[in-house]
Amino acid sequence: GAREGKMAAALAERSCLELSGAERGPRRRVRELALSPVGPGAGRYADSAGGFCYQESAQLVSVTRNRFIHWTTSGDTLELVEESLDINLLNNAIRLKIQNCSLLPGGVHVCETQNLIVILIVTNQTVHRLVLPHPARMYRSELITEGQMQSVFTDIGKVNFRDPSNYHMIPSIPGLASNSTASAAWLSSDGEALFALPSASGGIFVLKLPPHDVHGIVSVVELKQSSVMQRLLTGWMPTAIRGDQGPSDLPVSLSVHCLEHDAFLFALCQDHKLRMWSYKDQMCLMVADLLEFVPVNKDLRLAAGTGHRLRLAYSQSLGLYLGVYMHAPKRGQFCVFQLVSTESNRYSLDHISSLFTSQETLVDFALTPAEIWALWHDDENQTVVKYINFEQNIAGQWNQVFVQPLPEEEVNIRDDQDPRETYLESLFMPGQFTNAALLKALQIFSRGGERIVDLTWDELKKEVTLAVENELQGSVTEYEFSQEEFRQLQVEFWSKFYACCLQYQEALSRPLALHLNPYTNMVCLLKKGFLSFLVPCSLVDHLYLLPDEHLLTEDDSTIFDDLEMSRDVVCLVQCLRLIGESISMEMAFIMEMACSRLQPPEKAAEQILEDLIANDTENVMEDIHSKLQEIRNPIHAIGVLIREMDYETELEMERAQPHNVRMNLSQLYGSGTAVTVVCRGVCKMATTRFLICRDLLILQQLLLRLGDMILGGGQLFQSQQDLLHRTSPLLLSYYLIRWASQCLASDVPVDTLESNLQHLSVLELTDTTALTPHKLVSSPQTIVELFFQEVARKHIISHLFSQPNTSLSETSLNWPHLITAIAADLLPLLWPSNPGFLFPECLMGSCQYTQLQEYIRLLQPWCHVNVGSCRFLMGRCYLVMGEGHKALDCFCQAASEVGKEEFLDRLIRAEDGEMASTPRLQYYDKVLRLLDIIGLPELVIQLATLAITEAADDWRSQATLRTCIFKHHLDLGHNSQAYEALTQNPDSSRQLDCLRQLVVVLCERSQLQDLVEFPYVNLHNEVVGIIESRARAVDLMTHNYYELLYAFHIYRHNYRKAGTVMFEYGMRLGREVRTLRGLQKQGNCYLAAINCLRLIRPEYAWIVQPASGAVYERPGASPKRSHDGECTAVPSKSLIEILELEDLEKECMLARIRLTLAQHDPSTAAVAGSSSPEEMVALLVQAGLFDTAVSLCQTFKLPLTPVFEGLAFKCIKLQFGGEVAQAEAWDWLAANQLSSVITTKESSATDEAWRLLSSYLDRYKSQNHLYHHSVINKLLSHGVPLPNWLINSYKKVDAAELLRLYLNYALLEEAVDLVLEYVDALLGKGHEHFGIEHPLSAIAPMVWLPYSAIDQLLQALGENTTNHHSFVVSTSPRCCHPGGSARGDGSNTKVHWGEREQVGAR
Repeated sequence: GAREGKMAAALAERSCLELSGAERGPRRRVRELALSPVGPGAGRYADSAGGFCYQESAQLVSVTRNRFIHWTTSGDTLELVEESLDINLLNNAIRLKIQNCSLLPGGVHVCETQNLIVILIVTNQTVHRLVLPHPARMYRSELITEGQMQSVFTDIGKVNFRDPSNYHMIPSIPGLASNSTASAAWLSSDGEALFALPSASGGIFVLKLPPHDVHGIVSVVELKQSSVMQRLLTGWMPTAIRGDQGPSDLPVSLSVHCLEHDAFLFALCQDHKLRMWSYKDQMCLMVADLLEFVPVNKDLRLAAGTGHRLRLAYSQSLGLYLGVYMHAPKRGQFCVFQLVSTESNRYSLDHISSLFTSQETLVDFALTPAEIWALWHDDENQTVVKYINFEQNIAGQWNQVFVQPLPEEEVNIRDDQDPRETYLESLFMPGQFTNAALLKALQIFSRGGERIVDLTWDELKKEVTLAVENELQGSVTEYEFSQEEFRQLQVEFWSKFYACCLQYQEALSRPLALHLNPYTNMVCLLKKGFLSFLVPCSLVDHLYLLPDEHLLTEDDSTIFDDLEMSRDVVCLVQCLRLIGESISMEMAFIMEMACSRLQPPEKAAEQILEDLIANDTENVMEDIHSKLQEIRNPIHAIGVLIREMDYETELEMERAQPHNVRMNLSQLYGSGTAVTVVCRGVCKMATTRFLICRDLLILQQLLLRLGDMILGGGQLFQSQQDLLHRTSPLLLSYYLIRWASQCLASDVPVDTLESNLQHLSVLELTDTTALTPHKLVSSPQTIVELFFQEVARKHIISHLFSQPNTSLSETSLNWPHLITAIAADLLPLLWPSNPGFLFPECLMGSCQYTQLQEYIRLLQPWCHVNVGSCRFLMGRCYLVMGEGHKALDCFCQAASEVGKEEFLDRLIRAEDGEMASTPRLQYYDKVLRLLDIIGLPELVIQLATLAITEAADDWRSQATLRTCIFKHHLDLGHNSQAYEALTQNPDSSRQLDCLRQLVVVLCERSQLQDLVEFPYVNLHNEVVGIIESRARAVDLMTHNYYELLYAFHIYRHNYRKAGTVMFEYGMRLGREVRTLRGLQKQGNCYLAAINCLRLIRPEYAWIVQPASGAVYERPGASPKRSHDGECTAVPSKSLIEILELEDLEKECMLARIRLTLAQHDPSTAAVAGSSSPEEMVALLVQAGLFDTAVSLCQTFKLPLTPVFEGLAFKCIKLQFGGEVAQAEAWDWLAANQLSSVITTKESSATDEAWRLLSSYLDRYKSQNHLYHHSVINKLLSHGVPLPNWLINSYKKVDAAELLRLYLNYALLEEAVDLVLEYVDALLGKGHEHFGIEHPLSAIAPMVWLPYSAIDQLLQALGENTTNHHSFVVSTSPRCCHPGGSARGDGSNTKVHWGEREQVGAR
């Protein structure tokens, strides 16, 4: 605080620096407007410039805060630009061409009313008025929070330039004076535009345009004195002036001061008199002879005062000040007066101060109630700017402004440098050449082809390179020349282009005017091609840069309170100046290279000192010795100087989160122009201080050499050593800041910014670090500008305005104080050895990786603050560059600093609810996440393995890290390592998760051998459980978990489990996969299950029947609901069913048969899968696979009845079917084996079918001849006549049943024939056809007749009396009536009427 107080005291009277506000990007888009009010006119005036500042430009809550308009005129063209230091203005530049006219120097006047901005323009033939809406009307809100807004010139297109009410020709009488360019213009309180111009006949005339919205006529008033009055006021005038130079009262400079209902016009005339007029009264109120204030004025009396200038300054508290510049050859003088009014409306001048200057040509000066700022061109055409406070400065000592020098006239190229690279670096180094100068030179060099406009900095660089290279190649005539010759050619052409740029830069840098803002005290230098700002110079820089003659007269007390101390410091700085001036470029280069190559600066300083001593031709060393003798306490003086330059702070500038910057301040000094100026100021400071530190190091080396002669005892020698080691980091810090101020930021593609944002969000640094991806840099910024704009500005502004009780509406902005304070706050943020880490963090957030790497490289050897944070950022850079292993090394090195550095602490802030592990583990966790999102699994594994050693006691962290290692090994396909990581996981639930993942992933990758062969110590059941639950949960055909489980059990010789698995697989296949492929698989599954059981000892060869249905109790499955939404009851466990080998073989056969059926008829696959044996028989019969059906029935001990009935039905269908049915029948007939092939005649499909039926009846016997019965029954039910072979074969076995069947189907005729044949057979005729061994005889056993059936037949015949058969049967001698005995010719024959229906004759 004390130090700042001293500095503030010294700030009042101190030199200033010029900082260019020229942008590097393409020139702003200028809108061209033209008007031609008159015909051709003569004459062209010198170029001029001017500026206007809004009345509220110093108020914090105003729309026009920090805004101003400046312009340049050249011939008939006026270019107007509105600038803002807070916001980038859109459409802010216009170029107005008033054809055939020439603009008067100083002929542009801007007036401000509450609602309007009015621009009044004077040319040699016309006057013009432009009316624009006031910014406060365009933006009513007082809070400007956007980064850009419309300029006052946005609506210029709507202005009607040709509207007669807004321009007027200057009348030929009184006519404009030809040899004076003075003019003044103002708005009256009624809104009329008034132009005061020098009249051709002497005096002034005023041209009045009516208010812009009122129709009226233009009037002209001439302000002239009566001849008597004139003589009285003027006195005698030499004819020389009157005759040659025109009228003596011709104004050479005009100024106006507006009152409420009047305007005072001040005219400085060529007769050296100042006249004051009242416009309202058209009266001359005062005439003052200014030669009275000039000491030697004889020569001046006879010369016309054409070079005099007049300026006004008004302050509400102090009144009106008049500043007059009295021009005389080789000397000039400023007089400052105060206007004093006496009673009865009389006015006089009160002389305040006279100030003398020796500069040659005054270009412009500006006046405030306390200061004069003046701009000259000296004999060498150099710009000179000085200022003086005439209130306080009694000695008449002007303060220096260090103007920006032009770039070096020549570029020195060392042997190890490439000419092209070196010239490009010089041309495009920030702050050297403006875009416009480079463009113009390019235009000339590329032979003025099409006009080149709007090139970005990079495009311009390419075009320049191309143009010079083309020119070089065009000049080459030989095909071969040496390297050296080519280098010479390169240097020649590049230096030619450089000289061209220099020429244009010089032209554009020509100063035209000073612009002073009385509200904010901002002073600007308006140049031909751009604008520059004058800012206070810091104390140390001021002392070092000041020329010697000033330094000797420097009032020592202004530096420090201690006078002796002040003298010592001044002497010390003079020594430094002596050293600095005698250092050659080669010597300077030694120090530059030492800093760049990370060599100790002390050594370089020693070497430079040796060179200085060796090359000391002008006895500089002696001068330095004698100066050193004058310093009473050199150690103390050096210490003071170092302290002044050191920005190291113990505490970080409070990390005021920028969102607490009040809304009004959010954009303060945020425009491109302000950012450029602030950062150029810092660059200039760093450059100067680097030189001071360099010279100081050399001086300290000299002091060490001189030793006791200067320093005295050993203790002082030791403190000098300490100072040497304090100066060295100071030098390197300024070197680094200077480098950053000149290092351009790269353009970053949006996708890179977005991926960076994603990485920062993983690190949880987005709120502080990241740049918004839509950020567009219009012109190339340096990295310091980027940092100031994005991060530092908000911190600095919130710091400057953080006093809670300040009312912003009353705060007035003071440019010199604020710009100094901002620079003083920005330097600590950039200072490498401060704990704050905002700058490198900002570089990371904005993807400036190359720049960040170089920054850290330059920092690394000597800066021991934030070492870990730097290593971390270096790691981020390496990651982006694709050098992962280097990145990992950096991250590991940074780990040791966790908990000691603010940036790394922010990195590991624990989230809410996050388990708090050690800081270092949290750090590793963040880095692991980062590596994971970038996709570097090998590095994740390495780092996690390292972190495990850190987490020895923390099993939770161990589990997390082992899980992480497992996951990445698995991703990389390192299955064994993944398994190993899984087995070492201390958390069983995580272990289970990993196991589940291992199973799933290896199955998906078909790496099943690994999966089966891992030992799974203590995890066997878990693995089986996981695979089983997966097997039951997923689709059977796409995943082979059952087969995996089978292999798993087989590998471990657990055959019964393997069999169970395959059996369950087969069951589910039949139920769920109703396709041919599913049935094939099912068969294979059952075969595999059988194989498994055959490998076990018979007494153990059984398995448990798996649960039916696919509903396995899966953990986490949602409860099943019925149609009305109620949870259905879980079915109670049924009894356990044991399946033996035989059961499996049956199932296997059934599966084979299903497959056979599906292969024969694919449509049946959908139903065959899970059908029972009975259903299968029906399906097989339907398909005509009778052989298969029979074998199925035999295996499962089922009756063959369905087979016979089915075959009979097929025969019936064939009997009555057409040809199509016949053709189709061959398919299924072919699938059944016929006993023998008949070759005698061609047989039809029908014959073959009957033959098949016949062969089956022969082959498969049944109890009571059931199959014959069912076949005949089937045929008769369909009304098909029985084939003879069938009747004959059934007669043999059961004639009685055949009779009953005939009766059932009312076939009486056949029944009668059968009965008659049967009775004959009993009696011995054809008995072999009925299977009767012994016909009726006395000695044979009894025979039987089905009497009930015969009774039924007789009854049926009786009912049907008309029937011929009934007669036959009843009268037949062979028929005996039941109940009696009939004896024919054989009385010994016994007949027994059968009692039982089922038994036929035996």
